[in-house]
This record gives sequence, C-alpha cells and structure tokens, in this order.
Amino acid sequence: MKTHLRSYLHFLQLEKNAARNTIASYTLDLTRYLDVLERKHVSGPDAIRPKHVTEYLSLLQKMGLSPRSISRNLSSLKMFHRFLIGEGITENDPTQQVDPPKRSRELPDVLSQHEIDLILRQPDVAKPLGIRDKAILETMYATGMRVAEVTGLRQSDVLREEGVVRVFGKGSKERLVPIGRSALEWIAKYNAQVRTILAGKKKGHDVLFLNARGTPLSRMTVWNIVRENVAKAGIKKDVHPHTFRHSFATHLLEGGADLRAVQEMLGHADIATTQIYTHIDREYLKEVHRTFHPRG
Repeated sequence: MKTHLRSYLHFLQLEKNAARNTIASYTLDLTRYLDVLERKHVSGPDAIRPKHVTEYLSLLQKMGLSPRSISRNLSSLKMFHRFLIGEGITENDPTQQVDPPKRSRELPDVLSQHEIDLILRQPDVAKPLGIRDKAILETMYATGMRVAEVTGLRQSDVLREEGVVRVFGKGSKERLVPIGRSALEWIAKYNAQVRTILAGKKKGHDVLFLNARGTPLSRMTVWNIVRENVAKAGIKKDVHPHTFRHSFATHLLEGGADLRAVQEMLGHADIATTQIYTHIDREYLKEVHRTFHPRG
C-alpha cells in the first residue's frame, strides 16, 4: 500500500502539478490511514471494506478532529482510491458510499493555538491565585486531562525528572502522560510560591491544586477559572474545561501525531478498534508530545 501511495503522490506532483501544501496534506492524511489499515492487517486495496473507512473516520472524530478536518480526510481517501481504480490496480472503492460520521452529541468548540495562547496569558501572575490558575490552565492544555483528573492530581503524580504526570482516569486506570516544559515550570512556581501558603497546617493530603481554604479544588471552581480567563481573553466560543482536552488532541493530530499515541495520552479505553492501540513505550510518547504539542 505504501508503494501505491508513493505512486499517487508522484502522480499529483508530476501530472496534476499540485501545490506543495496540497501534497503535504494528502501525504499526512493517507499515511495515517494506511498505518491504521496495516495495524488491522488489511493486506491490499482489494481487502479494504467500507467498514474500515468508517471506523477510521470515527477514530478521527473521537480523537477530537473537527468536521472540516474529517471531511478533508475523507476527500483524500476518495481521490486515492479513485486513482487506484484508474491505474487498474483494483476495482474496489470502499469510500464510494461513505460519508463523514455524524456526531452523536455536540462537542465543545476546539480552540485555535492563538486562542489557547490568549487564554494562558490572562491569569494575573502577580497574585498567588493567578499563579495557581496559570498552572492549572497550562496543565490542562499540556496533558489533555479531564477536569476530575486535574482536581485529583497529587504532588507525587508530577514526575518532573521524567517529564510525565501520573493520571488516574475513569475506573481508576492509571496512565502516564508527557507534560511540556511550560506546564512544569508553572507547577514548580505554584508549589514554591503559593501551595505552601494555601495548605497552611493541612499537611495530611497530597492534592496538588488547592483552593483559598487549603482544600482540594472542586470541579466547578476549575470551570469558573476557565470561564473567567476565556472572558478576559475576549473569546466568544462556548469554552469548558473539556474544550482544552479536545484542543490538546486536535492540535496533536493536525500536527501529524500518531492516533495510537494520542489515544494513549487521553486514556481512551473504548475506541472502536482497540487492537490498533497497543502498548506504547513511554519514551516514544514523550517524543511524540515534544514533537507535535505546541507547548511541548
């Protein structure tokens, strides 16, 4: 299949005179698609079925890609399969009756990298709670954690030397997620300058992010922190803590990150074809995060 892809890219370049950016987009979309097929042990063009295409598009959706990006991916797939038919390589077109998957519910808007930067600049870091809020927002975007995972994060879960955080997700399943330098720096500043003051004499718990009373943050407090800083940034989208999670996944995937790596970082256990998502070495996850995350 990779040989057919190279032939198609040469066709686009030499015969269609496609723009460099167009070829780059097709390369990204189709390489990811063929990698997924390979892990599903699909041997060649004749073996691809419509269900393989729909499952692939559903994976993109569940990982947070926008409908526009999914439509572009499907368009890339359709043109590739038409090329294979035109070249007499196969008579099979598994994309013929496939439409982009419909979302079962409306997801929060995905923020652009510029909007993320605007939000992260809003906390007043001249104030103790501003440093805390900055550390929380940086952590949410750096790791894609759910709000409950953020509020439950412990000091001992931040493995600074390894560059990862230990996250306990749904069903208390543990995963290790790479965390970028920016988030680590703000967590360190919060620990050094703020947390000791907030904790006071309450030394009995290890929860990282505390409220003004020295107790763990509630989910609603995190929601309010997000809403306040989104409003200060002048962003009109309907932004919730989960929006940071979708933005985290979308920015990684649109930058070219592997679906398996992003799925591992998000802690998704119910992705359609679980055999695609095998165990990934921690160093590989860290490298993917550093390479593709804007603040890695």
